[in-house]
Amino acid sequence: MLRTHPTLAIETQGLTRRFGQQLAVDGISMHVPARSIYGFLGRNGAGKTTTIKLLLGLLQADAGCAWVAGIDIAQHRQAAARKIGALLEAHGFYGNLSGRENLDLCRRLLGLPTSEIDRVLDVTDMAAHARKRVADFSLGMRQRLGLARAMLGAPPILMLDEPTNGLDPDGIADMRTLLRALPERAGTTVLVSSHLLGEVEQIATHIGILNQGRLVLEGALAALKAEVGHEVALAVGDPERACALAHAKGFAVSRDADALIARFAASENPRDATAALTRLLCLEGVDIHAVTPRQHSLEALYHRNAHPAQ
Repeated sequence: MLRTHPTLAIETQGLTRRFGQQLAVDGISMHVPARSIYGFLGRNGAGKTTTIKLLLGLLQADAGCAWVAGIDIAQHRQAAARKIGALLEAHGFYGNLSGRENLDLCRRLLGLPTSEIDRVLDVTDMAAHARKRVADFSLGMRQRLGLARAMLGAPPILMLDEPTNGLDPDGIADMRTLLRALPERAGTTVLVSSHLLGEVEQIATHIGILNQGRLVLEGALAALKAEVGHEVALAVGDPERACALAHAKGFAVSRDADALIARFAASENPRDATAALTRLLCLEGVDIHAVTPRQHSLEALYHRNAHPAQ
């Protein structure tokens, strides 16, 4: 079944997969906007890899539906597969061949023109290294070559499983810059599976968080962080007394060493709420040395949703 939805590159409805008695993917309905960078997050065993394999057609779903670029994977697996380029952990390169020669093997299998090699080498900034043997590549260069291979044929969707895994800080920064530019530079939708929350936060426009096979949170990252509310850190002279005074007046506060952390609901104006709290403390004689707004992090969103209630 062809599904026409111009704003979604990937869509699933009730996607489910069991392994014996284990429910690995539990009724996932995900929505990946076209030309977005979608951070796919979850602890080990949450179901990320199984979901990716279902989207790639490497596993068959027990229930539910999935579409990539509007194509039903179950009914048109090969056509759907042509819309996806994948970078998985195992690279499978021939070490005695150059990067260009490895790409040429894939290019021939796909029936693509030679010009495709130059195009993907240019996009991944690998042209200067392409004639070196892959055995002499750094891990970062292998990752870039893997990304170049995934981009052969200009698939509109890329699925990358831990693309920065094992890279040094320079390699991570280089990969981050490259991934950030792909939607604009190549018109590509990027799904990134990763456990590095700080890295995902720097590149993702949208996120999906898995917990025990279920998609527990999904949406535009900026909007999700805004919904959580606002936090302000106040460096005060007497944090214990300040905390007690704020609590007595109904403010949601806690202590963090010598600082007072105030949390305001998303519906509150943070400037007005901060002004009211500081006015209260000043009138009660509490010294305030600094007031610092705190941004909600992806880590906070993740831990709020990816960990089951104890």
